Amino acid sequence: MNILFLSRWFPFPANNGSKLRIANLLRQLGRNHQVDLVSFTAREEPSDMDGAGSVCRSVAVVPYLPYQPNQPRALTGLFSMEPRSVQATFSDAFQMEVDRRVTLSEPDLVIASQIDMIPYVRSRWGIPAILEEVELTTLYEQHSAARTSLARLRYGLTWTKLRRYLASVLPRFAACTAASSQELALIREAVPGYRGHLGVVPNGVDLHHYAADYGPYQPESIVYSGAVTYAANRDAVDYFATQILPSVRAAVPNVAFTVTGSTGNVPVAALEAQAGVRFSGYLDDIRPLLAQSAVSVIPLRIGGGTRLKLLESAALGTPVVATRKGAEGIDFVAERDILIADDAVDFGRAVIRVLTDPALRTALGRSAQNAVARYDWTQVAEQLLRLVDTVVAEGSRSRLAGERV
Repeated sequence: MNILFLSRWFPFPANNGSKLRIANLLRQLGRNHQVDLVSFTAREEPSDMDGAGSVCRSVAVVPYLPYQPNQPRALTGLFSMEPRSVQATFSDAFQMEVDRRVTLSEPDLVIASQIDMIPYVRSRWGIPAILEEVELTTLYEQHSAARTSLARLRYGLTWTKLRRYLASVLPRFAACTAASSQELALIREAVPGYRGHLGVVPNGVDLHHYAADYGPYQPESIVYSGAVTYAANRDAVDYFATQILPSVRAAVPNVAFTVTGSTGNVPVAALEAQAGVRFSGYLDDIRPLLAQSAVSVIPLRIGGGTRLKLLESAALGTPVVATRKGAEGIDFVAERDILIADDAVDFGRAVIRVLTDPALRTALGRSAQNAVARYDWTQVAEQLLRLVDTVVAEGSRSRLAGERV
Protein backbone atom coordinates (compact mmCIF):
# COMPACT_ATOMS: atom_id res chain seq x y z
CA MET A 1 0.00 0.00 0.00
CA ASN A 2 0.96 3.66 -0.27
CA ILE A 3 1.68 5.35 3.06
CA LEU A 4 2.22 9.07 3.57
CA PHE A 5 4.36 9.70 6.66
CA LEU A 6 4.45 13.20 8.21
CA SER A 7 7.30 14.02 10.57
CA ARG A 8 8.30 16.94 12.77
CA TRP A 9 11.87 15.56 12.79
CA PHE A 10 13.93 14.74 9.73
CA PRO A 11 15.12 11.32 10.88
CA PHE A 12 18.32 10.87 8.87
CA PRO A 13 20.81 10.88 10.48
CA ALA A 14 19.02 9.45 13.49
CA ASN A 15 20.83 11.43 16.19
CA ASN A 16 18.18 11.78 18.90
CA GLY A 17 15.48 9.61 20.40
CA SER A 18 12.60 10.86 18.25
CA LYS A 19 14.64 10.49 15.07
CA LEU A 20 15.76 6.98 15.99
CA ARG A 21 12.16 5.90 16.47
CA ILE A 22 10.96 7.49 13.25
CA ALA A 23 13.87 6.21 11.15
CA ASN A 24 13.40 2.63 12.33
CA LEU A 25 9.63 2.69 11.88
CA LEU A 26 10.13 4.01 8.34
CA ARG A 27 12.54 1.16 7.61
CA GLN A 28 10.06 -1.43 8.85
CA LEU A 29 7.14 0.15 7.00
CA GLY A 30 9.24 0.33 3.84
CA ARG A 31 9.84 -3.43 3.84
CA ASN A 32 6.30 -4.12 2.60
CA HIS A 33 4.87 -0.73 1.60
CA GLN A 34 5.66 2.34 -0.49
CA VAL A 35 6.36 5.21 1.91
CA ASP A 36 6.42 8.90 1.01
CA LEU A 37 7.96 11.17 3.65
CA VAL A 38 7.13 14.84 4.22
CA SER A 39 9.29 16.22 7.00
CA PHE A 40 10.49 19.40 8.59
CA THR A 41 14.22 20.06 8.67
CA ALA A 42 16.22 22.29 10.98
CA ARG A 43 18.86 24.51 9.42
CA GLU A 44 21.39 23.81 12.17
CA GLU A 45 21.09 20.02 11.86
CA PRO A 46 22.59 17.72 9.19
CA SER A 47 20.24 16.07 6.71
CA ASP A 48 21.13 12.77 5.10
CA MET A 49 18.90 12.84 2.03
CA ASP A 50 20.53 9.72 0.58
CA GLY A 51 19.74 7.81 3.75
CA ALA A 52 16.13 8.90 3.60
CA GLY A 53 15.92 8.07 -0.09
CA SER A 54 17.14 4.53 0.52
CA VAL A 55 14.13 3.94 2.78
CA CYS A 56 11.35 6.08 1.29
CA ARG A 57 9.95 6.24 -2.24
CA SER A 58 9.95 10.03 -2.11
CA VAL A 59 11.19 12.64 0.35
CA ALA A 60 10.04 16.26 0.67
CA VAL A 61 11.42 18.66 3.27
CA VAL A 62 10.35 22.07 4.56
CA PRO A 63 12.37 24.32 6.93
CA TYR A 64 11.06 24.24 10.49
CA LEU A 65 9.97 27.46 12.23
CA PRO A 66 11.22 27.12 15.84
CA TYR A 67 8.79 27.89 18.62
CA GLN A 68 9.50 31.28 20.19
CA PRO A 69 7.06 31.87 23.07
CA ASN A 70 7.48 35.67 23.11
CA GLN A 71 6.84 36.20 19.40
CA PRO A 72 3.46 37.71 18.35
CA ARG A 73 2.32 34.49 16.71
CA ALA A 74 2.88 32.55 19.93
CA LEU A 75 1.20 35.22 22.05
CA THR A 76 -1.96 35.09 19.94
CA GLY A 77 -1.95 31.36 20.64
CA LEU A 78 -3.03 32.19 24.18
CA PHE A 79 -6.50 32.79 22.74
CA SER A 80 -6.52 29.81 20.37
CA MET A 81 -8.05 26.37 20.86
CA GLU A 82 -4.75 24.88 19.69
CA PRO A 83 -1.69 24.56 21.94
CA ARG A 84 0.53 27.61 21.49
CA SER A 85 3.47 25.62 20.18
CA VAL A 86 1.29 23.95 17.54
CA GLN A 87 -0.22 27.21 16.32
CA ALA A 88 3.03 29.20 16.40
CA THR A 89 4.96 26.65 14.35
CA PHE A 90 2.27 25.95 11.75
CA SER A 91 3.73 26.14 8.24
CA ASP A 92 1.65 26.95 5.15
CA ALA A 93 4.53 25.61 3.04
CA PHE A 94 4.41 22.27 4.86
CA GLN A 95 0.64 22.04 4.41
CA MET A 96 1.00 22.77 0.69
CA GLU A 97 3.61 20.02 0.37
CA VAL A 98 1.39 17.55 2.23
CA ASP A 99 -1.62 18.41 0.05
CA ARG A 100 0.52 18.04 -3.07
CA ARG A 101 1.76 14.65 -1.99
CA VAL A 102 -1.79 13.47 -1.22
CA THR A 103 -2.79 14.39 -4.78
CA LEU A 104 0.27 12.81 -6.40
CA SER A 105 0.58 9.54 -4.49
CA GLU A 106 -3.07 8.90 -3.51
CA PRO A 107 -2.07 7.29 -0.19
CA ASP A 108 -4.03 4.49 1.40
CA LEU A 109 -2.99 5.73 4.83
CA VAL A 110 -1.49 8.78 6.51
CA ILE A 111 0.74 8.41 9.57
CA ALA A 112 1.30 11.63 11.51
CA SER A 113 4.24 11.40 13.90
CA GLN A 114 3.63 13.24 17.18
CA ILE A 115 1.17 15.98 18.10
CA ASP A 116 2.92 18.61 15.96
CA MET A 117 1.64 16.90 12.80
CA ILE A 118 -2.05 16.91 13.74
CA PRO A 119 -2.96 20.18 11.94
CA TYR A 120 -1.70 18.88 8.60
CA VAL A 121 -4.14 15.95 8.44
CA ARG A 122 -7.39 16.95 6.74
CA SER A 123 -10.63 15.04 7.32
CA ARG A 124 -11.91 15.95 3.86
CA TRP A 125 -9.29 13.73 2.24
CA GLY A 126 -11.28 10.68 3.29
CA ILE A 127 -8.00 8.84 3.96
CA PRO A 128 -7.60 6.85 7.19
CA ALA A 129 -4.91 8.23 9.48
CA ILE A 130 -2.87 7.11 12.49
CA LEU A 131 -1.46 9.52 15.06
CA GLU A 132 1.85 7.91 16.04
CA GLU A 133 3.50 8.40 19.46
CA VAL A 134 1.39 10.77 21.50
CA GLU A 135 3.37 11.95 24.54
CA LEU A 136 1.48 13.75 27.32
CA THR A 137 3.45 12.81 30.42
CA THR A 138 5.81 15.78 30.57
CA LEU A 139 3.02 18.35 30.56
CA TYR A 140 0.87 16.27 32.88
CA GLU A 141 3.71 16.01 35.39
CA GLN A 142 4.26 19.77 35.27
CA HIS A 143 0.57 20.22 35.98
CA SER A 144 0.36 17.65 38.77
CA ALA A 145 3.63 18.69 40.43
CA ALA A 146 2.94 22.46 40.43
CA ARG A 147 3.44 23.91 43.89
CA THR A 148 2.72 27.64 43.66
CA SER A 149 -0.67 29.14 42.86
CA LEU A 150 0.70 30.75 39.71
CA ALA A 151 2.25 27.47 38.52
CA ARG A 152 -0.96 25.55 39.24
CA LEU A 153 -2.95 28.10 37.26
CA ARG A 154 -0.51 28.18 34.37
CA TYR A 155 -0.03 24.44 33.96
CA GLY A 156 -3.65 23.68 34.82
CA LEU A 157 -4.90 25.89 32.01
CA THR A 158 -2.32 24.43 29.59
CA TRP A 159 -3.27 20.86 30.49
CA THR A 160 -6.99 21.61 30.14
CA LYS A 161 -6.39 23.26 26.78
CA LEU A 162 -4.41 20.28 25.51
CA ARG A 163 -7.10 17.82 26.59
CA ARG A 164 -9.82 19.82 24.84
CA TYR A 165 -7.69 20.12 21.72
CA LEU A 166 -7.08 16.39 21.58
CA ALA A 167 -10.76 15.66 22.17
CA SER A 168 -11.59 17.84 19.14
CA VAL A 169 -8.91 16.51 16.76
CA LEU A 170 -8.47 12.82 17.62
CA PRO A 171 -11.67 11.86 15.74
CA ARG A 172 -9.68 12.59 12.54
CA PHE A 173 -7.54 9.58 13.38
CA ALA A 174 -8.64 5.96 13.18
CA ALA A 175 -5.89 4.99 15.62
CA CYS A 176 -3.46 6.49 18.08
CA THR A 177 -0.25 5.00 19.48
CA ALA A 178 1.96 5.62 22.50
CA ALA A 179 5.41 4.37 23.46
CA SER A 180 4.38 2.85 26.80
CA SER A 181 1.34 1.48 28.60
CA GLN A 182 1.66 4.31 31.13
CA GLU A 183 1.42 6.85 28.32
CA LEU A 184 -1.56 5.05 26.82
CA ALA A 185 -3.38 5.11 30.15
CA LEU A 186 -2.83 8.87 30.32
CA ILE A 187 -4.30 9.31 26.83
CA ARG A 188 -7.37 7.35 27.90
CA GLU A 189 -7.71 9.56 30.96
CA ALA A 190 -7.20 12.78 29.02
CA VAL A 191 -9.58 11.91 26.15
CA PRO A 192 -12.07 9.37 27.53
CA GLY A 193 -14.43 9.81 24.58
CA TYR A 194 -11.97 8.68 21.90
CA ARG A 195 -13.36 5.68 20.00
CA GLY A 196 -10.46 4.86 17.69
CA HIS A 197 -7.87 2.13 18.17
CA LEU A 198 -5.30 2.71 20.91
CA GLY A 199 -2.07 0.75 20.90
CA VAL A 200 1.38 0.62 22.46
CA VAL A 201 4.33 0.68 20.07
CA PRO A 202 7.35 0.78 22.38
CA ASN A 203 10.73 2.07 21.38
CA GLY A 204 13.13 -0.50 20.07
CA VAL A 205 16.73 -1.09 19.12
CA ASP A 206 18.46 -2.38 16.00
CA LEU A 207 20.37 -5.27 17.56
CA HIS A 208 22.45 -5.86 14.45
CA HIS A 209 23.69 -2.26 14.65
CA TYR A 210 25.05 -2.89 18.18
CA ALA A 211 26.63 -6.28 17.56
CA ALA A 212 30.26 -5.14 17.06
CA ASP A 213 33.10 -5.52 19.59
CA TYR A 214 34.25 -2.14 20.90
CA GLY A 215 37.00 -3.42 23.15
CA PRO A 216 37.28 -3.71 26.96
CA TYR A 217 35.39 -1.44 29.31
CA GLN A 218 37.00 1.24 31.46
CA PRO A 219 36.51 0.19 35.12
CA GLU A 220 36.00 3.69 36.55
CA SER A 221 33.63 5.16 33.96
CA ILE A 222 29.97 6.17 34.15
CA VAL A 223 27.95 7.40 31.20
CA TYR A 224 24.65 9.21 30.72
CA SER A 225 23.39 9.18 27.15
CA GLY A 226 21.20 12.18 26.32
CA ALA A 227 21.40 15.81 25.32
CA VAL A 228 20.78 18.27 28.15
CA THR A 229 18.86 20.47 25.71
CA TYR A 230 15.90 18.22 26.67
CA ALA A 231 14.57 19.24 30.09
CA ALA A 232 14.20 15.68 31.43
CA ASN A 233 17.83 14.90 30.58
CA ARG A 234 19.00 18.17 32.10
CA ASP A 235 17.20 17.39 35.36
CA ALA A 236 18.64 13.85 35.43
CA VAL A 237 22.21 15.03 34.85
CA ASP A 238 21.96 17.74 37.50
CA TYR A 239 20.44 15.26 39.97
CA PHE A 240 23.17 12.68 39.42
CA ALA A 241 26.09 15.12 39.36
CA THR A 242 25.06 17.05 42.48
CA GLN A 243 23.26 14.50 44.67
CA ILE A 244 24.66 11.10 43.69
CA LEU A 245 28.12 11.40 42.15
CA PRO A 246 29.85 12.79 45.30
CA SER A 247 29.02 9.62 47.27
CA VAL A 248 30.18 7.45 44.35
CA ARG A 249 33.49 9.31 44.15
CA ALA A 250 33.95 8.92 47.87
CA ALA A 251 34.00 5.16 47.31
CA VAL A 252 35.66 5.16 43.87
CA PRO A 253 37.78 8.36 43.86
CA ASN A 254 38.88 8.35 40.21
CA VAL A 255 35.48 7.64 38.68
CA ALA A 256 34.53 9.81 35.67
CA PHE A 257 30.94 10.73 34.69
CA THR A 258 30.50 11.50 30.98
CA VAL A 259 27.35 13.09 29.55
CA THR A 260 26.82 12.70 25.82
CA GLY A 261 24.84 14.83 23.37
CA SER A 262 24.60 18.46 22.43
CA THR A 263 24.56 21.07 25.19
CA GLY A 264 23.21 23.81 22.89
CA ASN A 265 22.74 27.02 24.83
CA VAL A 266 22.29 25.22 28.16
CA PRO A 267 24.76 26.54 30.77
CA VAL A 268 26.81 23.56 31.94
CA ALA A 269 29.96 25.29 33.22
CA ALA A 270 29.00 24.87 36.88
CA LEU A 271 28.38 21.15 36.47
CA GLU A 272 31.49 20.66 34.34
CA ALA A 273 33.55 22.31 37.06
CA GLN A 274 32.66 19.48 39.43
CA ALA A 275 35.27 16.79 39.89
CA GLY A 276 34.75 13.89 37.52
CA VAL A 277 32.06 15.47 35.31
CA ARG A 278 32.61 15.72 31.56
CA PHE A 279 30.37 16.70 28.63
CA SER A 280 31.40 14.96 25.43
CA GLY A 281 29.24 17.04 23.09
CA TYR A 282 27.52 15.48 20.10
CA LEU A 283 29.07 12.20 18.99
CA ASP A 284 28.66 10.79 15.48
CA ASP A 285 28.71 7.30 16.97
CA ILE A 286 27.84 6.77 20.61
CA ARG A 287 28.36 3.00 20.62
CA PRO A 288 32.09 2.92 21.54
CA LEU A 289 31.60 5.19 24.55
CA LEU A 290 28.57 3.24 25.80
CA ALA A 291 30.27 -0.11 25.32
CA GLN A 292 33.46 0.98 27.09
CA SER A 293 31.66 2.45 30.11
CA ALA A 294 31.51 0.43 33.30
CA VAL A 295 27.92 1.47 33.97
CA SER A 296 25.19 3.46 32.24
CA VAL A 297 23.01 5.56 34.56
CA ILE A 298 19.46 6.73 33.86
CA PRO A 299 18.43 8.82 36.89
CA LEU A 300 15.36 10.30 35.17
CA ARG A 301 12.70 11.85 37.38
CA ILE A 302 10.39 13.42 34.76
CA GLY A 303 9.30 12.76 31.18
CA GLY A 304 7.40 10.10 29.26
CA GLY A 305 7.93 7.43 26.64
CA THR A 306 10.32 4.50 26.82
CA ARG A 307 14.07 4.80 27.15
CA LEU A 308 16.12 4.28 24.04
CA LYS A 309 19.24 4.93 26.14
CA LEU A 310 18.40 1.87 28.24
CA LEU A 311 17.87 -0.32 25.17
CA GLU A 312 21.12 0.87 23.55
CA SER A 313 23.15 0.18 26.69
CA ALA A 314 21.57 -3.24 27.12
CA ALA A 315 22.25 -4.16 23.48
CA LEU A 316 25.95 -3.43 24.09
CA GLY A 317 26.06 -5.37 27.34
CA THR A 318 26.65 -2.27 29.47
CA PRO A 319 24.83 -2.64 32.82
CA VAL A 320 22.27 -0.02 33.74
CA VAL A 321 21.29 1.62 37.01
CA ALA A 322 18.03 3.55 36.67
CA THR A 323 15.17 5.08 38.56
CA ARG A 324 11.74 3.53 38.04
CA LYS A 325 10.99 6.49 35.78
CA GLY A 326 14.21 5.79 33.87
CA ALA A 327 13.16 2.20 33.20
CA GLU A 328 9.50 3.00 32.51
CA GLY A 329 7.96 1.07 29.67
CA ILE A 330 10.77 -1.50 29.50
CA ASP A 331 10.06 -5.00 30.81
CA PHE A 332 13.37 -5.65 32.56
CA VAL A 333 13.63 -7.53 35.86
CA ALA A 334 15.25 -5.62 38.72
CA GLU A 335 18.42 -7.21 40.16
CA ARG A 336 18.63 -9.53 37.15
CA ASP A 337 18.60 -7.30 34.04
CA ILE A 338 18.94 -3.88 35.69
CA LEU A 339 19.41 -2.20 39.08
CA ILE A 340 16.58 0.13 40.15
CA ALA A 341 16.86 2.90 42.77
CA ASP A 342 14.82 6.08 43.23
CA ASP A 343 16.50 7.47 46.35
CA ALA A 344 19.80 9.30 45.76
CA VAL A 345 21.59 7.29 48.46
CA ASP A 346 20.33 3.96 47.11
CA PHE A 347 21.16 5.00 43.56
CA GLY A 348 24.72 5.78 44.54
CA ARG A 349 25.08 2.45 46.33
CA ALA A 350 23.81 0.61 43.25
CA VAL A 351 26.35 2.37 41.02
CA ILE A 352 29.15 1.54 43.49
CA ARG A 353 28.08 -2.13 43.45
CA VAL A 354 28.56 -2.30 39.70
CA LEU A 355 31.83 -0.36 39.71
CA THR A 356 33.41 -2.53 42.41
CA ASP A 357 32.06 -5.97 41.47
CA PRO A 358 33.18 -7.14 37.98
CA ALA A 359 31.19 -10.37 38.30
CA LEU A 360 27.99 -8.42 38.97
CA ARG A 361 28.74 -6.14 36.05
CA THR A 362 29.20 -9.11 33.72
CA ALA A 363 26.04 -10.85 34.93
CA LEU A 364 23.88 -7.73 34.59
CA GLY A 365 25.25 -6.98 31.13
CA ARG A 366 24.64 -10.49 29.80
CA SER A 367 21.17 -10.69 31.27
CA ALA A 368 20.26 -7.29 29.81
CA GLN A 369 21.46 -8.42 26.37
CA ASN A 370 19.14 -11.41 26.59
CA ALA A 371 16.22 -9.30 27.81
CA VAL A 372 16.61 -6.64 25.12
CA ALA A 373 16.19 -9.18 22.29
CA ARG A 374 12.41 -8.77 22.42
CA TYR A 375 12.84 -5.05 21.67
CA ASP A 376 14.49 -5.49 18.29
CA TRP A 377 12.77 -3.15 15.83
CA THR A 378 11.76 -6.05 13.60
CA GLN A 379 9.57 -7.30 16.47
CA VAL A 380 8.47 -3.97 17.93
CA ALA A 381 7.29 -2.58 14.58
CA GLU A 382 4.99 -5.56 14.05
CA GLN A 383 2.55 -3.89 16.43
CA LEU A 384 2.39 -0.81 14.21
CA LEU A 385 2.24 -2.91 11.03
CA ARG A 386 -0.77 -4.84 12.36
CA LEU A 387 -2.46 -1.56 13.26
CA VAL A 388 -1.77 -0.24 9.74
CA ASP A 389 -3.47 -3.30 8.21
CA THR A 390 -6.46 -2.99 10.55
CA VAL A 391 -7.01 0.71 9.91
CA VAL A 392 -6.71 0.42 6.13
CA ALA A 393 -9.00 -2.62 6.02
CA GLU A 394 -11.63 -0.81 8.10
CA GLY A 395 -11.30 2.26 5.88
CA SER A 396 -11.84 0.14 2.77
CA ARG A 397 -14.96 -1.45 4.27
CA SER A 398 -16.33 1.96 5.22
CA ARG A 399 -15.81 3.28 1.69
CA LEU A 400 -17.49 0.23 0.16
CA ALA A 401 -20.44 0.58 2.53
CA GLY A 402 -20.72 4.24 1.57
CA GLU A 403 -20.68 3.41 -2.13
CA ARG A 404 -23.46 0.83 -1.68
CA VAL A 405 -25.61 3.38 0.13
